[in-house]
Amino acid sequence: MQGKVLIVTGALGALGKVVAETALARGARVAGIDHAPSQMSATPERIEIGGVDLSDPAQAKTAVEAAAKHFGRLDALINIAGGFAFETVGDGDIKTWQRMHALNVLTALNTSHAALPHLAASGAGRIVNIGAMGALQAGSGMGPYAASKAGVHRLTEALANEWKGKVTVNAVLPSIIDTKANRADMPKADFSKWVTPQELAEVILFLVSDAASGVTGALIPVSGRV
Repeated sequence: MQGKVLIVTGALGALGKVVAETALARGARVAGIDHAPSQMSATPERIEIGGVDLSDPAQAKTAVEAAAKHFGRLDALINIAGGFAFETVGDGDIKTWQRMHALNVLTALNTSHAALPHLAASGAGRIVNIGAMGALQAGSGMGPYAASKAGVHRLTEALANEWKGKVTVNAVLPSIIDTKANRADMPKADFSKWVTPQELAEVILFLVSDAASGVTGALIPVSGRV
């Protein structure tokens, strides 16, 4: 990680914070982009760009260019920004499907589109997306979320083929991430079997590293303890 410049979207969320802090601890420089307001001033090692709607391509491009200008280059993009909804098709609202597509697919698409020229210039450019094991086979109520995350999987594969030899593009597919929000939503679950943010961060940062130069187009399940 030493000296690498990373963009982390959703950087103020439960997973984004852990990924950003772990990367910084290993010598990376990090630009955090989030819909929430920025919480800190810029330093040579870190910049937070808040108040950004990454489902808007113009806002995504502006944020990526600000990060590239601050650090002088970009080496990796980690697309964590996203959302979740549980809603059956029959009882649900079409707007939920549109919202999941915007939060999960368009955020990754727009940020990747803006970052790709910079990543290609890096010589070791990386994109890591967040898919979902739940998108491999959708259960009842998982339709809107699973469909959007399946879109992230296909986006990952398409970009990996289109930019092969220039930028590696992979996705991690977590099961249930052990966060405060998920524990509150599923209080009777066995939390010990969930994947922790730190476990997921380790896989993500491996895919960003030089050691993963030969890995592209991979959809990697991260299921925690079973």
